[in-house]
Amino acid sequence: MEHNHTVRTGKVFHISQQIQGDQLYFSSTRAHLIKHPCKKNIALYLGTIDCWVLNRKQREGKFFFTRDNFKSSLLPLSIPASMKVGTPEVTSAHIADSVLLLVVNQKIYIYDYEANSWNTPIGIEHPVSHVSGDNCCYSRHPFCVDISNSVFAYLHGDQISQTNVYFSNTRGYRFQKFAYERQAELVGSLGGIFYFPSLSQVGLLLIDQGKARFGYSEHPLNSSLGLPFDYNGTLDILITPGQKGILIFWFEKSLLVSRNSGQLVYPVHVQEGPNTLYSSISEANITIHSVAANEYELAVLTQENNLYYCSLGILSSSLIKFAGQNLWSQEAALMFTDVGRVEILTPLPDSVFPAFDFQKCPVNIQAVLMDPQLQVDVCKAELLQGEFDNKMYTIDMNSKLELTALMIPRPGMSLVPLAMVSNPHSLGLQAIIYEDGYTYDGNTKHRLNISLRQQHHWGRADPNFTSSIKRPTGSTITLDIANKEISCVDLKPLTAFISVGCDQEKKIVIQNEISACHKGILDPVGLQDNYSYVIEKEAYDPNFQGQKASEDLVVDYQYEKLGCPHLVYYNTPWKPVVELWREGKFQEVIKAEFVLLEVHGLFTYTYSLTAQTALCRAQPQNWTTIMENPSDKGPFAWDRENYMSCHDPDNNAPLRWPNVPYQILGGPTANKVIFDQRNGIYIFYISIVDPYYSYCHLETTFSVYVYGAFPLSTIPAAVTIIPLTVAMLLSVWLAYAIPKLLHTEKGLRFKGFWIHLCGRSGAARVLNRTPVK
Repeated sequence: MEHNHTVRTGKVFHISQQIQGDQLYFSSTRAHLIKHPCKKNIALYLGTIDCWVLNRKQREGKFFFTRDNFKSSLLPLSIPASMKVGTPEVTSAHIADSVLLLVVNQKIYIYDYEANSWNTPIGIEHPVSHVSGDNCCYSRHPFCVDISNSVFAYLHGDQISQTNVYFSNTRGYRFQKFAYERQAELVGSLGGIFYFPSLSQVGLLLIDQGKARFGYSEHPLNSSLGLPFDYNGTLDILITPGQKGILIFWFEKSLLVSRNSGQLVYPVHVQEGPNTLYSSISEANITIHSVAANEYELAVLTQENNLYYCSLGILSSSLIKFAGQNLWSQEAALMFTDVGRVEILTPLPDSVFPAFDFQKCPVNIQAVLMDPQLQVDVCKAELLQGEFDNKMYTIDMNSKLELTALMIPRPGMSLVPLAMVSNPHSLGLQAIIYEDGYTYDGNTKHRLNISLRQQHHWGRADPNFTSSIKRPTGSTITLDIANKEISCVDLKPLTAFISVGCDQEKKIVIQNEISACHKGILDPVGLQDNYSYVIEKEAYDPNFQGQKASEDLVVDYQYEKLGCPHLVYYNTPWKPVVELWREGKFQEVIKAEFVLLEVHGLFTYTYSLTAQTALCRAQPQNWTTIMENPSDKGPFAWDRENYMSCHDPDNNAPLRWPNVPYQILGGPTANKVIFDQRNGIYIFYISIVDPYYSYCHLETTFSVYVYGAFPLSTIPAAVTIIPLTVAMLLSVWLAYAIPKLLHTEKGLRFKGFWIHLCGRSGAARVLNRTPVK
């Protein structure tokens, strides 16, 4: 243990600082300290403190918020009087990214500490006592941001069958009611509700007759409740950072831990000396005052003036008692400042100034463990290293990820590496270890290769074990040493967060080998010079219902976005060639199912297949049925989430109209687009709708130019067809009647007449050509 020191700032000059508004307080006798896992200097202190009031000392609940890790004196946090909170008692607090959520007098208040502003949320209609959430620190990937933005609000102890639970994906600014499946059938009271990113589940804690168990929201864990565990007193639940699924349950006489998001909860063993091991806190007869945890470690401060410590590795370990400390006070709270570094924080009131000072007692865990009285074995490992540590990766549908790590044991020692995923229902792994040379000291280097894929694609798990492949999920991968001693403080496990979901680097591109500019039909310079074209009112419908518009439409062509249109002959069935690109590199030609829609409502095209010729088992979807359901995307709402294949055996929609056009391209059919007799530009929206191709909404717009169609005649067809038919019939009759007539007397006279007439005409032509002498 290092020397104590007291933080005292801003008190050189006797400048009176006043607390503005209603001073918040926390009534629990147990001290709590909440640290922001991403922003290490942001923290909350909640506890009771001896204060001077009118020269008399009395205990008061205090609430401190720091932005510099308690490196300066602080006034207790207060809420503006304009918020009219009534009794300013705080029952729960959570830091959601850059805002502080407080439950005060059964209502939620939001403090944006960056903008120094207070707000109230929208959507909560019933009293609440607690908020819960998590913070993802790996990256600013949308999946990670969604974790930090997700917050639950609930009334602890309410009957679970009729309680109201609220959920927010906006860091608490806007809530909506959360519907838990079969909630009305559950018996017991609500102990909490949490989102577990490491398992991609919402976990609901149910308490009944001194036992508690978790229920989960999604397949395959939603079919039954988890294993029960003892629930004595009111347990505080601490979600450790890093999304590894480690939960700490504690109150004065109980300490439980779960390493798989509550599926299995068991008491923490306590070791006092080399030969004394207790199965629980209550058996060891100790009283917990404060608990702190980081991604890898757990520390406990007890009222018996002792500090306990254990590792939160993959395998369970016991709390080990540190001897000879004088650390405890009613105001003291624990926090980790770094790996292997614990700090005991104690607020100190000032009889002159309203701002509190802070006494800090730092503890170097590694140095304490070297005490010979503890008889701790020396760490067997010299190195555990991997570039994937503390990073986030994405595995899209049908993709895989390869990770490597290096492990070096001490000379003569043998290590047992252990790799584990937090969500085996979604993510599967395969690991291979081999020797990879020697260090300069002659130690053997061991290389570990880890292959990660969706559990579905390993082909080794029962479908009742795997999660729904259509649903994006998450998991952590942790590599640790199974036979690692507690002295390996600096040798922390390697952890990466895996998003089994959309790879944001993917996009689709429409192949355009022959363009209208390449053939000289359109001029690229002209297309860039504010080019526009007209769509006739007979050819489009702005409401996408196939009805003629009331006026022509002038369209400005966006060359920067669309480039030069692809060239298509009108009388040839056509299907675009769709390419998948990632990080600027071509990946493959997409064979999955996709749909097209002309963005301005042009309906002068159809499809080569019908529902019947496409061999549909059920009535296929089309743009009309999709647009019947309102969507934020307007008419362009057909995507992988609402697509249902008509070839799916589980699609029970009856095939009532077999002759309607089949509007899905790609996939198992040879469907193509057939254009009407019309030349011009078409701008298509394309969306990949196959839910098993990618978790991304792969979509784009592109243009084609249809050519080769002769203009439609403005004369009605009947006006030309009837005379032409009469002329053809008359010609046929004459070809039959004239030869027959020439063999009659009238025919011979008629024939002679024409011969005589032709003879005279010939003589006249001869005379006309006779030269004049």
